[in-house]
Amino acid sequence: MASSAKRRAVGLGENPEESDNSSDESPEEGDDSGEEDSEASEEEINEEVVVDFEAHTISDNDFNGIRKLLQQVFLKAHVNTSEMTDIIIQQNHVGSVIKQAEVPEDSDDDDPDEVFGFITMLNLTERKGVQCVEEVKELIVDQCEKNSTHSVTEQLEQILNDTSKPVGLLLSERFINVPPQIALPLHKQLQEEIAEAQRTNKPSGRCHYCLMISKTCKEATKSIPARGGAPKEEYMFVNAEEEFFYEQAMIKFHYSVQEEADSCLSGRWSFDDVPMKPFRTVMLIPADRMPVVMDKLKEYLTV
Repeated sequence: MASSAKRRAVGLGENPEESDNSSDESPEEGDDSGEEDSEASEEEINEEVVVDFEAHTISDNDFNGIRKLLQQVFLKAHVNTSEMTDIIIQQNHVGSVIKQAEVPEDSDDDDPDEVFGFITMLNLTERKGVQCVEEVKELIVDQCEKNSTHSVTEQLEQILNDTSKPVGLLLSERFINVPPQIALPLHKQLQEEIAEAQRTNKPSGRCHYCLMISKTCKEATKSIPARGGAPKEEYMFVNAEEEFFYEQAMIKFHYSVQEEADSCLSGRWSFDDVPMKPFRTVMLIPADRMPVVMDKLKEYLTV
């Protein structure tokens, strides 16, 4: 499985810090060499480097990379990400890691085996009593109490405690420069692996509900009032394709992580130079709605 990404390409994760290294300012008393340097600098900034990514079976070597991506999600929340990473590795019959297909010999990367993303499903019901699982459930219920209605919180608690209808935690994380197109084959493969796990009675077989915690952002400076109603708040999904899951969710709410992170992506990100407040968006999607989500992914992400 491979997908191409363009580093520094607009829409595929341009790093503001890299962009800010270039300046529109030029010396007032410039000469030809100054103009040439400026042109060379502009050419360098706009250079597109095509990188192929591949999906691999999760292994012990991926521990640090997966844990780092989990920490991006949970930030300072009391969740044992090391234990969760161990479980993800143990159940590697479900899920994949994203790695660079071929690392050039002259690459500056310190780790040619670096994890650029991963996808998996943890069956929370099967692993009831495991520390990190209980911590995730406690986090979700606590944030639901603070950011949603009492009836929604009761419904969520009931679903999480119903052992007859398992809930799976869908984890799909990647670096910002990995394009969303790679999400389609990853999700398709995951669904096949979950079905096979159910058929062979392995952990993390098909679940009745899918729980997701997505990284989202909201414009920090203003909120535009909707006509005849309260101000309309628009949340932007860091992983763009997760908006399709949001559309099919039966329970959904947002909670702020402003005090845990400086920005939505580890402290240095904005969209179109507009400062953004970081949030987490929790979604509970019935498994029978997943085909609709997959159809949306195919429609918008097929290359």
